[in-house]
Amino acid sequence: MVTTGLDLTGRVALVTGAGSPTGIGFAVCRRLGALGAAVVLTATTDRVHDRAGELAESGVQATGLVADLTDPTAAQTVVAAVTSRWDRLDILVNNAGMTSVTDSDALSGGVDGLGYDEWQHSLRRNLDTAFLTTRAAVPVMRRSAWGRIVMVSSVTGPVMAMRQDAGYAAAKAAMVGLTRSLAVDLAADGITANAVAPGWIATGSQTDDERREGQVTPVRRSGTADEIAWPVAWLCTPGAAYLSGQCLVVDGGNSVAEQRAL
Repeated sequence: MVTTGLDLTGRVALVTGAGSPTGIGFAVCRRLGALGAAVVLTATTDRVHDRAGELAESGVQATGLVADLTDPTAAQTVVAAVTSRWDRLDILVNNAGMTSVTDSDALSGGVDGLGYDEWQHSLRRNLDTAFLTTRAAVPVMRRSAWGRIVMVSSVTGPVMAMRQDAGYAAAKAAMVGLTRSLAVDLAADGITANAVAPGWIATGSQTDDERREGQVTPVRRSGTADEIAWPVAWLCTPGAAYLSGQCLVVDGGNSVAEQRAL
């Protein structure tokens, strides 16, 4: 039985970037659905319908929408589809970004090796998607004077940095700045805004090098998508009403460890 502070029955959640069966976005959808929310999930390909079907099989009200959220009109279309069906939107989890199976233009590099077009591309994919979707969602949340916005950022940018990844680090740090701005601007409307910053997470897109890095964190492993989904889901609950403008680091203690030698 779900306690009152965790109960999302009757709430409607929108989770972006939830097409991968092993990704953080889909894990968040499962957790929100288990707490009683109806879930709308987006991805850039038709595989989002497979994820929605899996949620429906477990008893969750779920709808999948294909959308490229770097398109300024796409976020408006997605939110309009949500409100057309439920006439409300209570929760927004901005998870889209990092990698996409349809994105052949994604490049990394330092400032001296990253072209301006690639720099802008990284910002569009990791930051603009969150801005555009939030901008579309906020007026709907204001109508009911209740809302939860969660940004899936990263330790890369807000907390630390990797070599040769300037665009991604800048975008993820900016997501935290956007979160804090939203927290101040929307507090009087009953809307909270927070960010979660994952460390090394074992999803289907994790590289061998990233897996090795996870093994030298204090907990000696990468995290799981579900270990990110739990804190994200909690930030979306009624019980998290007094927490806003914060960035919660979930990295197995990696960002506070001075000694890395095993």
